[in-house]
Amino acid sequence: MANKLKLRLTLYLYIGLGMVFSFAIAGCGPASKAKEEKEAIPVKVMRVELKDIQNTLDYVGDIKAEDEAVVYPKVSGKIIEKLKNEGDPVAKGDIIAYIDRDEVGFKFEKAPVESPMSGIIGRVYVDIGTQVSPQTPVALAVHMDKVKIDLDIPEQYLPRISVGQTAQVSVQAYPKEKFTGIVSRISPVLDLETRTAPIEIVIPNPEHTLKSGMFAQVELAIEEHKGVPVIVKEAIMGKEPGIYVYVVNGNTAYQKNIKLGIRHAAHYEVSEGLKEGDLVVVVGQQRLYNSVPVIIEGGR
Repeated sequence: MANKLKLRLTLYLYIGLGMVFSFAIAGCGPASKAKEEKEAIPVKVMRVELKDIQNTLDYVGDIKAEDEAVVYPKVSGKIIEKLKNEGDPVAKGDIIAYIDRDEVGFKFEKAPVESPMSGIIGRVYVDIGTQVSPQTPVALAVHMDKVKIDLDIPEQYLPRISVGQTAQVSVQAYPKEKFTGIVSRISPVLDLETRTAPIEIVIPNPEHTLKSGMFAQVELAIEEHKGVPVIVKEAIMGKEPGIYVYVVNGNTAYQKNIKLGIRHAAHYEVSEGLKEGDLVVVVGQQRLYNSVPVIIEGGR
């Protein structure tokens, strides 16, 4: 009886082991293999294009009229008449206001305040009845057909700047417009404390769109490369000298080492490693590794 019981237990044991083995084999079937396959990672890409790119010095400055003159009276007295107001055109020698000299011993005679230059009246500082002296500013005459911006350039950049060089200028009043200026003057003397040299940029302003006192942003190009591969900052991974990007070929992403050239804003020249038409990952690359399958979102 005992032998039969042992035999039966042994049989049950073998049946149980067989079932466990069968389940183990089933677990290694197609469903399990599918789970083990690499999961495709969604990414967004940009196509590398050949573009012109500039390396620029970026500055801010104040716009001024090319010529400005504060108008002072020649005598003391009281303003009794104003002939010019702000915005009025004025020629050299035109009378802006009259003064009653109101001095003992002088016969009454209106004293004129004359403009020393042609242009427009930018400001009038006095009203009728204002007491003035030869030290009192009466008005500001400005010549607005051209405006200028004065900048201080560090000495290391001076060899790359020359008279006649162009600069792009933008102002908050016209955010979608760019104005082109020309470097008209470079000081031959550096400031000993800052090691900078003053330069002057002149901008044509025939319609007086730009106003004296406007705050301007200036881009001064010091280097330009034409027809080179360009990518955006978001695509770049790693740090020098190990800069790389992920390039998509088919449905697979590959790590590609690159070298960068000059930069303008968020765009970088690629001097080595990429060519026109390459698809470079710009979103999702943090999850990537070499030879990983990917799904491109939004088309190619």
